[in-house]
Amino acid sequence: MHIVMTVVALLIVLGVVVVIHELGHFLAARWAGVRVDKFSIGFGPALIKWHDKHGTQWQLACLPLGGYVSIYGQEDMFDRKKYDDLSDEKKVGHYLSAPRWKQFIIIGAGVFMNFMLAWFIYSAAFMFHPREIQLPVVGQVIQKSVAFNAGVKPGDVIVKIDGKKISNWGEIILAKELAAQHDASVELVRGKNTVTVSLSPAERWGLVADGSKTELRKKGFVDGLYWGARETYNQSKTLLTVLKQIITGERSSKQLGSFITIAQVSGQALSVGFWAFLSIIALLSVNLGVVNLLPLPVLDGGFLLILIIEFITRRRLQGKAMEYAFAVGWILIIGLMVLTMWNDIARVFGLN
Repeated sequence: MHIVMTVVALLIVLGVVVVIHELGHFLAARWAGVRVDKFSIGFGPALIKWHDKHGTQWQLACLPLGGYVSIYGQEDMFDRKKYDDLSDEKKVGHYLSAPRWKQFIIIGAGVFMNFMLAWFIYSAAFMFHPREIQLPVVGQVIQKSVAFNAGVKPGDVIVKIDGKKISNWGEIILAKELAAQHDASVELVRGKNTVTVSLSPAERWGLVADGSKTELRKKGFVDGLYWGARETYNQSKTLLTVLKQIITGERSSKQLGSFITIAQVSGQALSVGFWAFLSIIALLSVNLGVVNLLPLPVLDGGFLLILIIEFITRRRLQGKAMEYAFAVGWILIIGLMVLTMWNDIARVFGLN
């Protein structure tokens, strides 16, 4: 039963996050007057398919891990001559017939939809799901720890870290991650006084929350939208920081996981409850959005960078150089997939 729940959770999470992403490309292309030849939910041979009045083939494929859209003529961006040789009739609805600013919207719409999905879920959670929040009150300070040496005391209330307001203990953990490479300025309220201390980077600061200081919180509509946007931003910023640290060697790449990790985490969240499961969907949607914005060939960020360069130089980028760039991009993506799969296999079988 546990395996079935894990598989079901994986299919739902990947299905929702990827299909929402592709729906963004689809809706933007339709709006821009560009023809969409196919919208596939899943990969591989079609189990069910039908055509709408615009000529788009919709299909449910046999491997329901995400999906894709096929936009008419998008591949011709690598060979402008192929587009130029088309008749005027065949240029109608072609991707390259749309002005660059519309192409930019078509490419960026997938990432936009991922962030919108995360914002919607996080906002709904703040509005409709009361959560017990651990307040940022220090219950214990570990002897000889960073916090102990800095003078933090039990009962202190942490109100700011590096100038950013702190409203719960989870934000302290997040702030510590973001301050992994520099001293963090921590503002405390101690009785009627405000005290500022500096906490140096460490695996642990040595702070333990006061478990008795909790609060049940549920936001109103406007506050819910604000906190939903804030959570989406915080998760995006955290992921970018982690990626930067992995690239610079400050953090081990062994922390990266493949769909096996996604399946395990999704299955655990589904067993916990509805809102926990939705939070995983939101988190993965943020991750997909951020990763897709990286300026690498084959990712949306790479296509957006090409459009920006073309707009600035007023020239089309094409030819062998483009082909080589995208070949390198695919090598990097495949290499990343192999690395994450190995990390998961090594973790499952204790090979690390």
